[in-house]
Amino acid sequence: MYGFCPLASGSKGNAIFIGTQNTRILIDAGIGVRVLSERLAEIGVSLSDIDAILVTHEHTDHISGLPSITRQHKIPIFANADTAKAILHTFDGDFKFKIFSTGEPFTFGDLEIQPFSIQHDTLDPVAFTIHYGALKMGFCADIGFVTSLVKSQLKNCDYLYLEANHEPSMVHSSHRPMIYKQRVLSRQGHLSNGECADLLAEIAHADLKHIHLAHLSQECNAPEVALRIVREKVPSIPLSIAYQDVISAEVKF
Repeated sequence: MYGFCPLASGSKGNAIFIGTQNTRILIDAGIGVRVLSERLAEIGVSLSDIDAILVTHEHTDHISGLPSITRQHKIPIFANADTAKAILHTFDGDFKFKIFSTGEPFTFGDLEIQPFSIQHDTLDPVAFTIHYGALKMGFCADIGFVTSLVKSQLKNCDYLYLEANHEPSMVHSSHRPMIYKQRVLSRQGHLSNGECADLLAEIAHADLKHIHLAHLSQECNAPEVALRIVREKVPSIPLSIAYQDVISAEVKF
């Protein structure tokens, strides 16, 4: 497949496939080998085809599949130094790390990758913009607060994968512990539907082709709620949900 496809999105595991004629990568690997292989097969890709895995941060829903995946396939892992250290602290494994510096772009195959800093409760969390020729894609989730850096990095994207994690009223009325509620709603937590919509209203432009709403909470959000709130701010741009348990809408180049 030439394009990208969210394979899993949410607190139970995250992975996104991006493929071009020459390069095939994953962003995060928070699901196991069997499930990952099954979902890749649905888009005509084998795990053995993957050239690299980019890691956003060290929470287990983004890295839990790394030990078994890399043990079987020896795939290099691109991460910043703090995230790599955290992975080594969490798992035993012979990982093949390629260390990038947050804020400094690098090239892998025919992709130009820009990691940039975001607000989240980990050591050095990042989001990515990725250029493939004239196309620009933005992948930004697990973010508690929209900084000016985030806004500037996500401008002029052709495609966006952006967090719409929760609806604040549903967080407050949930049966989750108070410490969970405080974390999710904090500047180191997750982006709400309204915050996602406000960001999109600011950065949307005529050439923005599609938006995936990502990392939806299963208890404190609902697809129809997220879509309704975001559509109020960006009514003319195609939207879809990045799902947890099935692959999501494919974007083909």
